[in-house]
Amino acid sequence: MKIVTVVGARPQFIKVAPVGRALRNAGHQEVLVHTGQHYDDEMAAIFFRELEIPRPDINLGVGSGSHSFQTGEMLLRLGPILEQQNPDWVLVYGDTNSTLAGALAASKLRIPLAHVEAGMRSYNRVMPEELNRVLADHASDLLFCPTRTSVENLRREGITKGVRQVGDVMYGALQIFLSIGERRSRILDELGVAPRSYALLTAHRAETVDFDGRLTRLLTQIGKLDLPVVFPAHPRTLKRMQTLGLIEKLSSGIRIVPPVGYLDMLVLERQARVILTDSGGVQREAFFLAVPSVILRGETEWPELIEVGASTLAGEDFEALTPAMTRREHDRGPRDIFGHGDASARIAGELSSAQ
Repeated sequence: MKIVTVVGARPQFIKVAPVGRALRNAGHQEVLVHTGQHYDDEMAAIFFRELEIPRPDINLGVGSGSHSFQTGEMLLRLGPILEQQNPDWVLVYGDTNSTLAGALAASKLRIPLAHVEAGMRSYNRVMPEELNRVLADHASDLLFCPTRTSVENLRREGITKGVRQVGDVMYGALQIFLSIGERRSRILDELGVAPRSYALLTAHRAETVDFDGRLTRLLTQIGKLDLPVVFPAHPRTLKRMQTLGLIEKLSSGIRIVPPVGYLDMLVLERQARVILTDSGGVQREAFFLAVPSVILRGETEWPELIEVGASTLAGEDFEALTPAMTRREHDRGPRDIFGHGDASARIAGELSSAQ
């Protein structure tokens, strides 16, 4: 079976590593298309090297731009490729512009579409990611859901056919790569930080960094914490900080570092006292590693984390951030919320059965 996989952003590279392995082990031919949504070494190439992902068969080279530009360019370039490849399935991941472009291109050409991480909902339509995931789900023929909640979300929208609860592929990725990271990474020594002595911050979503002074308010609040903060800054976040003149005003307790690879990030997450993030992936990794987290939003597409006490919401304007930081430990809750780490093998099996 030939499967065209469409990816383009850092979180998708992590997910494609275990799923791609499983597809190859099942005897499928995977044609990997990289849209170029994330394109520099720190955000893309390092992940292919570290996770031993095969070099992309096709790179669309779309690069940065507005959501409309990126999605339109990807769609324009994907159409001829899918016609030429004529795959049995197109496989997309998550909620990025690459996800939506892959879903639309496959649907227009009537090629069966499978969506990994289907059914996630924040119910915040201001988020571009929410629109991407909703539209991709409604175009998909196979919907690989990570949790019971995601299955229920789809049922409420009238989607029941082709829905499979397989677990979270990021849990499987972490199980594969955490021990490798702990052997190889020297990130704590390089940064001169001790285990459990710092908070780890990530912030990149548009609603966090682009609107109504929220980035300024976030960094002001974090600057008041009584804990050093390590901040691997996403390029778009760093650019926004420079535009707003925030870097010179940062508290001395916030240390900006360049984006780090997946192995270094796992070690930083595992050894943090608390994680502050607006990333869906980092939220779950914190849970898997039993590190308390504060979600820098007013809602999350992973409500299970709130229900079991693993995460706390910072609020729409980060008003709950400081009280949330008093939390230092949490019970991981039911171990099987996100499956058992075998999601990739289950996805490969479902695709085999769908031939």
